Amino acid sequence: MCRKAVQSPADAVVLDLEDGVPPAEKQTACRLVKSYLSELAQAGKRAFVRVNPLSSGLTQAELEELVGPGLEGVSLPKINFANEVQVIASWVSTLEKERGMEVGQVKFIPWVETALGVLNAYNIARASPRMVGVAFGGDDLTRDMGIVRSKDGMELLYPRAHVALAAIAAGVAPLDTVYTKFKDEAGLIREARLARQLGFQGKVVIHPNQIEPVNRIFSPSSEDVAEARRVVAAFDEAVSRGSAVATVEGKMVDTPVAERARRLLALADAIAKK
Repeated sequence: MCRKAVQSPADAVVLDLEDGVPPAEKQTACRLVKSYLSELAQAGKRAFVRVNPLSSGLTQAELEELVGPGLEGVSLPKINFANEVQVIASWVSTLEKERGMEVGQVKFIPWVETALGVLNAYNIARASPRMVGVAFGGDDLTRDMGIVRSKDGMELLYPRAHVALAAIAAGVAPLDTVYTKFKDEAGLIREARLARQLGFQGKVVIHPNQIEPVNRIFSPSSEDVAEARRVVAAFDEAVSRGSAVATVEGKMVDTPVAERARRLLALADAIAKK
């Protein structure tokens, strides 16, 4: 799987040391993952490692093994409080200094996947300047709450929306939970569309076949881009005439609508450059 990840078109590759590894194999897995970091970096891949939670007692030793060249960041599971992030950040800062790295170089993506984590999502999302995103974990949350994850996902609607709102308010990217039925593309697309509508900016995937559909859902379509260009052009023309309101295809365009269109165009341009 690590070898296949080198060829992955995903925006970032997350190598897992947590739930995907049995307890007896944790140390072996950590050494194996470290051996692939430089290869991933040479291939131009942004490599994150999902370490084990603080409660495991393994986190610090894993960071001591992993922090170094090729590590873009760490994925932090089962974060309940902001101070947990800050403890990990202090460990990483010490390691960066000892190893001649820029302090702050290693980025964080915490997982909000418990009831406590959801309620503290905003403080978690702003707990460290290292934050680049917050991932929502639906399966662990339903386990924590003693409920069953259903096909339509209604039981996750509130916590999903809450985590997206908290991440955006903190200025980092909200990332939606995995869709475990990796052979069900229609279900994946349905869930990804809901997540995008709630404000998520990406989705964690667990199989290479999920990458293209998810990228497609979270990328502006050609129709979206064309409409955004019309909106921006009409608004700018209105402003040049001394007005703050324009009309495009019977719809009012004011400052918030125009700014949303500009953000969409900036995203489309970034994707095109990538």
